[in-house]
Amino acid sequence: MAERFIPEPTPETQTFWDKARLGELWLPKCVQTGRVFFPPRASSPFTGGPVSWERASGRASLASYVIVHRPAPGFEEGPYIVAIVALEEGPHMLTNLPGTSPEPAGLPIGAPLELTFEQRGDVAIPQFRLVGSRI
Repeated sequence: MAERFIPEPTPETQTFWDKARLGELWLPKCVQTGRVFFPPRASSPFTGGPVSWERASGRASLASYVIVHRPAPGFEEGPYIVAIVALEEGPHMLTNLPGTSPEPAGLPIGAPLELTFEQRGDVAIPQFRLVGSRI
């Protein structure tokens, strides 16, 4: 199996990764509008102004997905699911659904999801699973 990809935090993403290591999902928030966004960046995509951070609920719904059969280097052997999830707070996030059967019949758009993490070295990767799954 290929070596697994491990993200490297940047100044803009350091808070995100520090909180993930604690088992928490934190999102950047525009100080002026109060809107949360993803991915993290140094300034608000809405106003260009300052950013603060807010803890997310960890709840989401399945917005879209693709089933990968031929992975890129550094990713696990297929098939597996790469998903776009709609976070309860509003933004969408690209992630995967580990332990979920890659069968379209079991992946209804809008299905409720809950947060989980995969530890890779010193980094905890936020991922999601179908509510009620046992992985």
